[in-house]
Amino acid sequence: MKRTVTIHTSDRGPVTIPEPTWCLGEHVADGCWIDITHSGPEETLEFRDEPLWTLELITDPTVPDPARRLPRLYVEQTGFARTLDPAGLDALADALVEHAAGLRARAQELAMLVAKEPE
Repeated sequence: MKRTVTIHTSDRGPVTIPEPTWCLGEHVADGCWIDITHSGPEETLEFRDEPLWTLELITDPTVPDPARRLPRLYVEQTGFARTLDPAGLDALADALVEHAAGLRARAQELAMLVAKEPE
């Protein structure tokens, strides 16, 4: 059985829509129907315990654009700015390589998730 959620919207009243299993179930009440978004847990990619990027699985199930109705990964770059010595710069480069490998793995996971979406 598919999981559903009822969301109260300002323009259509309560609407019941399918909800992905990865969604945290936190929806804006009384927003517009077109603005409904399913969001997964936020993840932070760090360097020396400081955030560089935040990632969040999302989908916008009510928008006209079919590509936006599929799961996507929202990626936000933080305002990280530092002056680094050679060792620090190498450490940052290592962290970025590690993050890149993780993003490639997430791209593969996301492709499998999108492939499972109903037409």
